[in-house]
Amino acid sequence: MAPSYLNPHRLAPLTNPSYNIYLVPALLIFEAAFLSAIILKVPYTEIDWATYMVQVRKFLVDGERNYAKIDGPSGPCVYPAVFLYLYSALYSVTDQGQDIRTGQWIFAGVYLCVLATTMMCYWKVGAPPWLMVLLVGSKRLHSLFVLRLFNDCWAVACFWATVWLLQRRKWEAGALVWGAGVGIKMVLLLVAPALAFILVQGGGFFVGLFGGAAAVMLQVMTAVPFLDPKDGDAKMYFTRAFEFGRQFLYKWTVNWRFVSEETFLSKGFQVGLLILHVSILLVFIYAKWMTPSRLSSVPQFLRKFAVQEKGAADEDVSARVTPTFVMDAMLGSMAVGLLCARSLHYQFYAYLGWASPYLLWRSGGGVWWVLINWAVQEYAWLIFPQTELGSMLVVFELAIQVLSGLIAPPTDHIRPPTGPARRSKPKVG
Repeated sequence: MAPSYLNPHRLAPLTNPSYNIYLVPALLIFEAAFLSAIILKVPYTEIDWATYMVQVRKFLVDGERNYAKIDGPSGPCVYPAVFLYLYSALYSVTDQGQDIRTGQWIFAGVYLCVLATTMMCYWKVGAPPWLMVLLVGSKRLHSLFVLRLFNDCWAVACFWATVWLLQRRKWEAGALVWGAGVGIKMVLLLVAPALAFILVQGGGFFVGLFGGAAAVMLQVMTAVPFLDPKDGDAKMYFTRAFEFGRQFLYKWTVNWRFVSEETFLSKGFQVGLLILHVSILLVFIYAKWMTPSRLSSVPQFLRKFAVQEKGAADEDVSARVTPTFVMDAMLGSMAVGLLCARSLHYQFYAYLGWASPYLLWRSGGGVWWVLINWAVQEYAWLIFPQTELGSMLVVFELAIQVLSGLIAPPTDHIRPPTGPARRSKPKVG
């Protein structure tokens, strides 16, 4: 006979998604209080904020439009134009960047908004309450938002907003918000392959084409002040804002510390990671991301959606682009990109921390499997300075999450889960 504390009715608040209606608001209230305590009690740590403000001052006050001359104490501006517009607003409301405390309160608000959006995405796929608790358990995430003020916080806000919109079949809006996120930091390009398959299968070839074109046009339109040959330099702008060949410093790498510096800086290592990235993406495309269309090859996929369907959506295929499929594809694509990244810095945990619980859960490994792997990953990202063991654990856990996304069961059979818009009264007993 099972112990009384294992009675299903007693465990319902932790396992029944219906109880999320009580847990989610409680966790958000707790986080609001916790963030307030962090801001008031824990010293702020300067890393990139001062550099952001100097870069913004050169753009906003000095009128500089040449990206070669927009730099700061820790280096040049290597982010697209939306970043400068966003931090120009922050520059204005924080007394030219001097009022750090106001900035921290703003970032606390962003944290709560991203957390709420993430929880809504989890809720939409029927995640159990115990999984929601892990979303508030990361020390590193709290630090990135209210003690570091990284631009990654705003980019990840766009990422989760994109997932939320796609789950609700707002294809064009999702693509546009994703494009705004790319304009803050190009890390979001890592989910472009998954996004393309979601848009085309969910809304049709023309919707996918329009979504991609809108995201590109957003980059061009926001970059206009920096493209004018009189004041700016188009080549310099795109080279700096979207610098794919950027050479990273070995001492700051979080994921590849266990390889030698010579290997880390070598061209062969870079090319090898690129080949690995493309290879894993192809596996996901054929094994996971084309499954709503039930086609076996990319040429067949293109022929069906671009020619046979005349660019419109196939209703049967579109119906199989479920909220769970969206989560699987977007989070899986992000995990693949991070696994194969040439160098991850600590702020990149913003893109991983809230995705990991879901990916581990989807593998079907159970509560302890999720908890142990989540804890190991959190530990690895808290090590500073990073060690060989810590970096091995970072890569190992990313590999596990990529594998988890690959072996996750099909989503066709998953019924619309209990969520904010449709919920049943939880059984009490």
